[in-house]
Amino acid sequence: MTEYGRGQGSEPWHPEDPLYGDGGWGRQAQAGPQSPYGGQPQHHPQAPQHGDWSQEQQPGYGGQQHQYPDYPDYPDYQDGSGRPEYDQRFAHQTQQQFHQGGWDATGTHGHVPYAADPGDPYGQQPMAYGAEQPDFYPTEDAYPPPEPPGRRQPEPEPEPAGEEEHGFFAGGGGEDDEEEHELQSRRERRGKKPVKSKKRRTGCACMVVVLVFGGGLGGVGYFGYQFYQNRFGTAPDYAGDGTGQTVTVEIPKGAGGWEIGRRLKEAGVVKSAEAFVHAQTTTPGGDGIQAGAYLLKKEMSAASAVRLMMDPRSQNNVIVTPGERNSGVYADIDKKLELSAGTTKKVARKNYRTLGLPAWAQNQNSDIKDPLEGFLFPGTYPAAKGMKPDAVLKQMVTQAKLKYAAYGLTGKAKALGLDNAFELVTVASLVQAEGKTHDDFRKMAEVVYNRLKPTNTETNRLLQFDSSYNYLKGTSNIHISEREITGNQDPYNTYTHKGLTPGPIGNPGEDALKATLNPTHDGWIYFVATDGTNNTEFAKTFTEFQELRDKFNANTGN
Repeated sequence: MTEYGRGQGSEPWHPEDPLYGDGGWGRQAQAGPQSPYGGQPQHHPQAPQHGDWSQEQQPGYGGQQHQYPDYPDYPDYQDGSGRPEYDQRFAHQTQQQFHQGGWDATGTHGHVPYAADPGDPYGQQPMAYGAEQPDFYPTEDAYPPPEPPGRRQPEPEPEPAGEEEHGFFAGGGGEDDEEEHELQSRRERRGKKPVKSKKRRTGCACMVVVLVFGGGLGGVGYFGYQFYQNRFGTAPDYAGDGTGQTVTVEIPKGAGGWEIGRRLKEAGVVKSAEAFVHAQTTTPGGDGIQAGAYLLKKEMSAASAVRLMMDPRSQNNVIVTPGERNSGVYADIDKKLELSAGTTKKVARKNYRTLGLPAWAQNQNSDIKDPLEGFLFPGTYPAAKGMKPDAVLKQMVTQAKLKYAAYGLTGKAKALGLDNAFELVTVASLVQAEGKTHDDFRKMAEVVYNRLKPTNTETNRLLQFDSSYNYLKGTSNIHISEREITGNQDPYNTYTHKGLTPGPIGNPGEDALKATLNPTHDGWIYFVATDGTNNTEFAKTFTEFQELRDKFNANTGN
């Protein structure tokens, strides 16, 4: 048994030695006397030194001289030499070494061997077997050392090609995956246990893709269904004439079918605006639905709602007629809102400044009986139970303000000999009260302007209108005695007070307003309703006026 192994030969006994159990290299050693290092010169500690080599460094070791420990005498060795038997076995190698590095038998100097290749892992190995060897492959990233032929394992067969999983779905990819794959391959070639991959195949990316595509498909399907329903499907609709529950729906002026349908749907009357529009367009006269407040039932079919809205009995509106006094409008609002009599009149007198009157209509003559007179513009306005009186009045005042601004009353008042737009509205109310037709309105406006002139010697700027006296009395009487009229000194009595009344005596309509802005210029200064109602005749002189008065007395029995 030698120090190198337990038996004869050069087979190493340590299992972790790269040459352990080698079959190929052992058989090659039996073929002839070859060095176990492939013929490369090796140096041993007990080799004798020749010549000057004892003081010089050996070039084969890169200028460094290695010292080996001397072994003690071993008297029990079987060969009796007292020295390890490897001294004899490697004697020829020692001689070969010095034959290569020293002087040979011919007297010539042998060539000094070149330094070992740094890339050769065995070229610079300084120690013999039995001592610790340095690890030239300390890192996991290093390539594995070469193995003897007998221990080499065949390359692993490639796995059958299958469907490659994309890095996006695997939770990784790119350069990091390539580096990790290369590192794992190196570990496998070195025989080390592969490290588990750090990829997190959680499926989050796949879930995101599914959600995105699923949401997209769902959206396309929804809008496609809506498009089909709008174009070809039947609009949702209730059946029948509705439930017993009633509701008031306000339709503003100028609202079209879609706006009406939307308001009805919000109030729960119809199921969809589309159904109402379809019913309105297919019902004769359905497009004649006017603005106002309608008393309807909930959950009605669209066709039933259209028919009911065409019935005047379903409308909860207050209608202001041209020339109507505010007292009549207040009474109608109380009735529609189911309020006690006089409620709206009190609200108007208290809150008139907050209802939106034009600036030129405020702070007028203190003798004005009603500041809102002349500013509840004729028209139809929603007024149903639950609404507040001031809300209804505000709609009327707002409409009057818009109309008066559209006609430009402020700029035209001066041209007609008036001080302001408020006086122009007052003239229009007088024209509306006394006239009957559009032609009458224009002549009546000329009568007013002619009697207001300072040069008027026929009436001395007295208007002498029965309508103004009836307004202050709250009546509509055409049979008024002369003593009654002359005995009243109220500012609204135009028989005793010159000029215009303190304010309008009613709410003029658009016809009277237009005539006031465009009077005739024929010289009319007198007029008489000869039949007492509709037939109004005009005169330019007092004599003509007396003839018309006699005609009136004859027709009315006055």
